[in-house]
Amino acid sequence: MRGAQIIFQPSGKRGVIEEGKTILEASRNFGVGIESICGGKQSCGKCRVKVLGGEFSPFTEEEAKFIGESEKAMGFRLACSARVLGDSIIFVPEESLLQRQIVRKEIIERKIELRPAIQSCPLELTPPSFGDLLGDLERVEQALSKKYALTQLRIDYPALQTLPRALREGDWRATAIIWMGREIFEIRSGMREELFGLALDIGTTTLAGYLCDLRSGKTIATQSMMNPQVVYGEDVMSRISFAMTHPKGLHLLHRSILDGLNHLIKLISEKANLSSEEILELTVVGNTAMHHLFLGIDPQYLGVSPFPPVLHQSMDIKARELGLRVHPSANIHILPIEAGFVGADNVGVILSLEPHCQDEMVLIMDIGTNGELVMGNREGLFSASCATGPALEGAHIEFGMRAAPGAIERVKISPGTFEVSYEVIGGLRPMGICGSGIIDVVAELYRVGVIDRSGCFQKEMECPRLRWRDGRAEFIIAWREETSIGKEITMTQQDIRNVQLAKGALYAGAKLLMRRLGVERLDRVILAGAFGSWIDPRNAMTLGMFPDCDLKKVNAVGNAAGEGARIALLNREKRREAEEIAKKVNYMELTIESDFQKEFIEAMPIPHMRDPFPHLNL
Repeated sequence: MRGAQIIFQPSGKRGVIEEGKTILEASRNFGVGIESICGGKQSCGKCRVKVLGGEFSPFTEEEAKFIGESEKAMGFRLACSARVLGDSIIFVPEESLLQRQIVRKEIIERKIELRPAIQSCPLELTPPSFGDLLGDLERVEQALSKKYALTQLRIDYPALQTLPRALREGDWRATAIIWMGREIFEIRSGMREELFGLALDIGTTTLAGYLCDLRSGKTIATQSMMNPQVVYGEDVMSRISFAMTHPKGLHLLHRSILDGLNHLIKLISEKANLSSEEILELTVVGNTAMHHLFLGIDPQYLGVSPFPPVLHQSMDIKARELGLRVHPSANIHILPIEAGFVGADNVGVILSLEPHCQDEMVLIMDIGTNGELVMGNREGLFSASCATGPALEGAHIEFGMRAAPGAIERVKISPGTFEVSYEVIGGLRPMGICGSGIIDVVAELYRVGVIDRSGCFQKEMECPRLRWRDGRAEFIIAWREETSIGKEITMTQQDIRNVQLAKGALYAGAKLLMRRLGVERLDRVILAGAFGSWIDPRNAMTLGMFPDCDLKKVNAVGNAAGEGARIALLNREKRREAEEIAKKVNYMELTIESDFQKEFIEAMPIPHMRDPFPHLNL
């Protein structure tokens, strides 16, 4: 039988399978966990996958029991039924994953003054009579002016349509919901003053939502999930390319992100026991590409120098215009963009952490497929974007994977014996290694002398876990009998090189920012984002991901971009501050810096070719 290559997204796992085998069989061969309660007997319908390309056996009657015509047209199949007849690409939806990815988007909440963009105004109105024939709207406007000093209000058209019934159903006791002190966007019957808003962080890999009570400021529910756009590419540039090269590429990417957000809204509303239509205000952060795709704006010019965004300023748009399933008249406030690849997410980070209000020279690193750096203090801020690639998130690493159950996330190697101890997400047998574990492994290999400063394995070293296979060196992290995939989990020489490329870009970016600011040392390093919160600071500095700093002043702060969105949700004055931040931060385009290549090359060794690291005692 001939072999066919099959690629599973979003994990990126791939391999060659004998033609005629089912997708489910292939998934088992390559460590892709697909739900199959019935054991592949075509009777539970839990193994639905989406075909993105390739040849398969015809659609069966058994599949038709679980997959409707519309889903069939979209390419959905049952993994236990569809047989592979040629090279193919398969997307495994999150709900079909046996071991779902752990999406880590926790925030560290700051206390802030409550000044939301919406307010509830209870009203007790005098019913009309022959002596008082004032119109319903004018009656409401008069009461709002007298009781709340709100004047020159406009009313949203849908609110006007429901106004007469709302007043009469409440026996002329009503609650007006006002946006920014200038628009009536809902009239509720009776005295119902509850107000809810949602802060959204649209990341390249993950979506996160923070549902807040706008009267108390409390976060009442959080929800995160994978960004469904990952089927169109793992990073920003691949999605921009997809939008440019496919006739309906922009539409598909726009629709995908809206569908994902609507699913997140449904989940977070259910978690809080609310109707999604009770969400009255939203704030949004995201990198520039995600910002454009969320709005359905063509991102192609972001991919071409000098990488200009369509707009820098913040934007307000009604939920009904985008199709988000919240209150149709809810306002969506999208924070401003700094520069080409430094977007509203970075503005959110600065709004949250306030480096512009501090004396200390601080470096903020939001590490992901696209690393974003901010450096400075109250004297001024500079920002930059580094194309780190996806290695630190597990891609381009032979046994790399996302942070999901079965992923090794912590690693220690004993000096002398080279025995490995590790922690696995979910306490399961390991099936791969995620970003935090990858950083640990490379740093530990250097610490115990298995690799040298250049990142190369020490060939003369006697180490039972170091072996040469097919002419290449690799270090065994987990023996075959320890894993769930029937083979050893290793770190290869090429894996280490890919990590060095990523960390070298980050360090070079930080070094150029230091030079621009005229500083030789950092007072503080802040690791932001989901990934930054889970890496070991000492191992990250040992690797040379950032310049030397007192380790007591290297802190992880969780999803600072999401916290920035929450702050802008709870205090409308912070939106003005965000506008000022976006204008005042000085953006450095690293690709045109003449010294970048030199700094990058010097940053490739571990931890660095020449820079000292006194706080590591290496």
